[in-house]
Amino acid sequence: MHLSHLSLKNFRSYGELELPLTPGITIFLGRNGEGKTNIVESLLYLAFLNSHRTAVDLPLIKLGESAAYVRARVQDPEREVLIELEINAEKANRARINQNPVRSQKELFGLIQCIYFSPEDMDLVRGDPAERRRFIDQIITLRSPRLAGVISDYERAVRQRNTLLKTRANNAALEPWDQQVANFGGEIIAARTALLAEYEPFFTKIYAGISAEKPAHIKYKSSVENPSTNPNENQRTIMQRMSEIRGQELDRGLTLIGPHRDDLLLQLGEHLVKGYASHGESWSIALSLKLAAYNLLVSEGEQPILILDDVFSELDEERRKQLVDLANSAEQTFITVAVEEDLPKNLTGSTYYVKNGSVKLRV
Repeated sequence: MHLSHLSLKNFRSYGELELPLTPGITIFLGRNGEGKTNIVESLLYLAFLNSHRTAVDLPLIKLGESAAYVRARVQDPEREVLIELEINAEKANRARINQNPVRSQKELFGLIQCIYFSPEDMDLVRGDPAERRRFIDQIITLRSPRLAGVISDYERAVRQRNTLLKTRANNAALEPWDQQVANFGGEIIAARTALLAEYEPFFTKIYAGISAEKPAHIKYKSSVENPSTNPNENQRTIMQRMSEIRGQELDRGLTLIGPHRDDLLLQLGEHLVKGYASHGESWSIALSLKLAAYNLLVSEGEQPILILDDVFSELDEERRKQLVDLANSAEQTFITVAVEEDLPKNLTGSTYYVKNGSVKLRV
């Protein structure tokens, strides 16, 4: 998979951008704040329908405009796909695939597969559980786009149920939402549990190749006992626990059971990484998490686009080598860098200068 063209209109700092792209490595070179990461953000938005930098869409639209447009041509061995996305300030976003309107934006999931690495990935190691839940759910949707809808439906059901809990609604009002939270939540927990069984060996092996001092492991910490790869078992467990803690949930006005309360436990040896690992070990864990996701997809016959956003200045020689090897092996890699000297010498490709919303190819 690779992108052959990217078009932006009124997206962040770009009034108009037409960018032809090729397989291999593409480097965006420019000082911080000039618009490099805006290009990356547009690609990630096409892949996941949300920004990695903001929880709402309005900042994506150029100041003074009512809508932003992102278009991309995607090439894979079997076909070419044109994806067009309209991001609106005051109405629902719209999307088209090969110029045909889609009934739901969720139909875009899976058309572009991206693995993204940036300095903010330290939040996977040191940040809140929400960061790690978002990470595993992104891998799940890359592998099975249908589950993006399940996750969205689950989040909607939890919000509605919380609203009812805050009003101390009776059982009759809560039961339909109990069922939805249990049904969708059980499927998400099953998908996460199954994924980690396949993902963890990649993660452990990659970390051992970077640092052999202590073995790294990853475990799923669930709000339900004995999480299963069987959605029905998880659904029954969630329903039972909701019944047992109904009073607590009404008192707090919150849904206390379900995948929105879960976490990934990252360990070095017998210790949790968070609060224990050194800065270098934390970087190695973050890098291993992303490399494992990439290698898992490749093992299944996929060729995800690799995005490396301003990371080389943060890494030591060994970790830089891991990324260089990966960048050179990927079908398409996008790299942003503020200072050309930060690029490893054995990493070359088409280079664009980015300055004040202008992107020019270096010849």
